[in-house]
Amino acid sequence: MNFKRFVSILISVALLFYIYTQIDLVNLLEVLQNCDRLMLMVSLFMVVPITLVTSWRLQQLVPHHSLGFLEANRLILGASVLNMVLPSKMGDIAKSYFMAERSKISGSLALAISIFEKTCDLLSLLLWCIFGLLLYPAKDSLFWTMTTGVALGLGIGLLMLGSQSFADWSLAIAIRFAPQKLKTKLAKMQTGWREMHDYFWSDKQQLLIITSTSVFIWFLHLLQIWLFILALKAIAPFVISLALSPLSILAGLLPLTFAGIGTRDAAIIYFYQDYFNEATGAGLGLLCTSRYFIPALIGLPFLGQMLGAAKKIEG
Repeated sequence: MNFKRFVSILISVALLFYIYTQIDLVNLLEVLQNCDRLMLMVSLFMVVPITLVTSWRLQQLVPHHSLGFLEANRLILGASVLNMVLPSKMGDIAKSYFMAERSKISGSLALAISIFEKTCDLLSLLLWCIFGLLLYPAKDSLFWTMTTGVALGLGIGLLMLGSQSFADWSLAIAIRFAPQKLKTKLAKMQTGWREMHDYFWSDKQQLLIITSTSVFIWFLHLLQIWLFILALKAIAPFVISLALSPLSILAGLLPLTFAGIGTRDAAIIYFYQDYFNEATGAGLGLLCTSRYFIPALIGLPFLGQMLGAAKKIEG
């Protein structure tokens, strides 16, 4: 096992141990047992439309739509399971390898597509976070700190996406000060980013379709989390959830824990503390984790092929 992955698992276990020693486990079990079963099934089933729309977006990203819809689904699910077992989002890199192989596009363009896909996801998440925060009623110092941080991240991301010169300048600085191990990866990313920029800005109508689809995909993600809250028979206005759930997801994206487990749970309990108790927050954290495990479980049949691709890339 990769040492960094081992440490991230240890941190996740430690955080979960701390969380569950601070809450009433009997209350947590009652929350889970007394949930609305129908609403729980509906919310978990949201994984299906989210995956289908994400696969359709990937299909649209490939030139001439030369990637079949079923193949796009297989790549999305295979990447999900690989991202759970390998570090550094190797699932997305392996996905680009298969994309190049199956749709007959260059490896660098396939990597550029994966970079653009992940960039759109992150910026869409930040956009929904800004939208929710602007409507969030408790505008205290923490609110302004979070809003400023998220707005800064969104602004930098949009500049990276919209200005090739800014992207080159930013990546050049990152390459200059990065550890030796990261310099090669960042240099490849810089090359892929240039190709991505040239490819996507050449068709602005296609760019609009992809970006609007990405915003819609993240609306489905946030809707699913709100449905989880309803399934747990808790109360939190949808607009409030639009502000708080993206912040919790962002906490889970920090490269500290395994698949965000622990950091995301702690963030959910903290941000939603004015709307439901810690036991309900812990239950919501478990359901949010299922959002990552269910696609990974569905993608298990594709694990062998994806691992083979990952080994070729690493080799």
